[in-house]
Amino acid sequence: MVEIFARAVGAFVVLFLLTRLMGRKQVSQLTFFNYITGISIGAIAGSFSVDPTLKITSGFVSLLTWCGLTLLVAFYDVKSRSFRKVIEGEPVIVIKQGKILEHVLKKQRLDMDELQVLLRNKDVFSIEEVDYAILETNGELSVLLKEQKQPLNRGDLPLPAQAMGVGGPQAAQIPIPIQVIADGKIIYENLQPFNLDMAWVHEQLAKYGTDLSDVFYAELQKDGTLYIDKNTDHFVH
Repeated sequence: MVEIFARAVGAFVVLFLLTRLMGRKQVSQLTFFNYITGISIGAIAGSFSVDPTLKITSGFVSLLTWCGLTLLVAFYDVKSRSFRKVIEGEPVIVIKQGKILEHVLKKQRLDMDELQVLLRNKDVFSIEEVDYAILETNGELSVLLKEQKQPLNRGDLPLPAQAMGVGGPQAAQIPIPIQVIADGKIIYENLQPFNLDMAWVHEQLAKYGTDLSDVFYAELQKDGTLYIDKNTDHFVH
């Protein structure tokens, strides 16, 4: 009993320290990969706590190996967009312009009952209200309501008109904000549907007095404007 108690306390302390080391994403953004690693690490800790035939050194080495590999994947996940797509997948549109994409639901193994549960979790009780719905990599559903169904906000009030856009596509062409630059890299596949290219991106950045090397993230808004978040690493000394 004393040995089991000591093993349980040891596993608890190690798990606590490793959880702090792995960061909040493991819990806050639970992707399929995070789910698998979490279960595996928990199973190892559980076996280590109650199985006296398992050597203490073996249990610690196994825990440290799993956590080390998880941290290694997280490191490359931040550094490489292509690696992130392989590990976590990509968000997928399941409702587009009010139309349910049945082939996407089948590919995601999602039936209508499950889709409606996800919608109700977002306080949406009728698919007729939905313009776009996106299934995120953590299994949650992001919902954009049709314009006439959206709650009134300050932007809907009759305020003086302001300059819109930076020479980009017409607002009617952009149903939802589109990533143009992520992690400092241009996302070409997001430009193609709007007949935009790399030259257009550089032209817009020049209008903002910046260039690609200074930009961490850029997003094309529905009104044609460009939201830019600069790379703070370039300003830290």
